Amino acid sequence: MFYRADLQSADLTGADLTGADLVRANLDGAALRSARLDCADMTKASLQGVDASGASFRGTRIMGASLFGVDMRGADLTNAILFQNTFKITVDDATIMQGLTGTVFGPITAFEGGLSRELAGAELEAWIAERGGQVQVIPPISMPN
Repeated sequence: MFYRADLQSADLTGADLTGADLVRANLDGAALRSARLDCADMTKASLQGVDASGASFRGTRIMGASLFGVDMRGADLTNAILFQNTFKITVDDATIMQGLTGTVFGPITAFEGGLSRELAGAELEAWIAERGGQVQVIPPISMPN
């Protein structure tokens, strides 16, 4: 449906994209507030500077994607599948991670009780596990000297 689509800066607030093919889609700068992306395929999609607060990603495949500067506060990631994503997102107490699985390159910024903190590595894995998810954080690759 939106394979390789250029949706840069699109206002998709509240849009129903359930089951959408967003493989390799460019969503940089898009507004996805309260959008429904349940069971969508977002393999290799680019989401940089995206407001996805309150969006639903239930069962969505997010694989090899770039999520950089994505606001996912209040988003629902129930049963979403991640695979080797750049995952520099912002979440909060209302972000649902039950059943979230896969691998990511962190870190994320978590807002809790009005305070924010950056989570990476084992600390990020534990934080997601406390919320019912099971995600492995892949350490950065060090370059040989």
